[in-house]
Amino acid sequence: MTTVALDPRAGRHCHSTLNSLHATHYFSPDLGRELGAVGVTHPRAVNFAVRAAALGPVGAGAVTATFYNYKHTLVARHVPAVWESATPEQVLAARTRAVDSTLRRQLGADVVASAEMAEAARLALRATEACSRSARPLYSAHADLPVPEEPHLAYWHAATLLREHRGDGHLAVLMAAGLDGLEAMVTHTATGKGMSPQWVLDTRGWSREDWDAAAGRLRERGLLDEDGELTEQGRALRQEIERETDRLDRAPYAHLGADGVARLTELGTGFVRTALAAGAFPADLLAKR
Repeated sequence: MTTVALDPRAGRHCHSTLNSLHATHYFSPDLGRELGAVGVTHPRAVNFAVRAAALGPVGAGAVTATFYNYKHTLVARHVPAVWESATPEQVLAARTRAVDSTLRRQLGADVVASAEMAEAARLALRATEACSRSARPLYSAHADLPVPEEPHLAYWHAATLLREHRGDGHLAVLMAAGLDGLEAMVTHTATGKGMSPQWVLDTRGWSREDWDAAAGRLRERGLLDEDGELTEQGRALRQEIERETDRLDRAPYAHLGADGVARLTELGTGFVRTALAAGAFPADLLAKR
């Protein structure tokens, strides 16, 4: 039997597909409705609560550290106060309800109950078997949560684990590259693949002055030019960051194998296309700079 070698970029591609469906619930009105029902109403508080709840009732410092690209003063406005409105357990239950209704609406009943969804859940969960808890706080906290029984929720749970596993490793790489949270956002936006600057400013708590200061520091390092574009050195750094992140995140996809990764990517791509056609993301998320 011939074993197909795993392309070094295959894991990144698979993760991107899984993460795209995972992320749809952040933009779903269902999330605000379900969190509002348990007392969490501010959009920023909702965002901090649902992603941090697996860590328990942590303070602002833990959220700022693990989320990395939010300004601490914004985080501190909502954390730990959000836990006075709802416990982490209540938030996690509300999040699951929101994910359930969001996926059912975006994908449709036939896809949610399909053999393809069940297959995707099995493959994604198999990949998570090789994830590492070491120095990965958000992944490790979510790995303590039970796997849902329904396939579409199990698939989303596995996608969440794989997202946080890669994300935790990515932050270590950004730190090693000497990029703070905002500098990382500025350079990622400059690749043409990140959030628009205005979206970052509206959602991460940074001011235009903060953004300009970060851009100035990057220019001093030779990573940005005067037009805010990545220099050759800046492009090389971003490429190295992605390669090193791939290396730290290789184990789950190597465990699944090239054929399994290809099949999981194929299935996930179909789900994402259906969600996109249902209007899963706001039009201005990736607006031009």
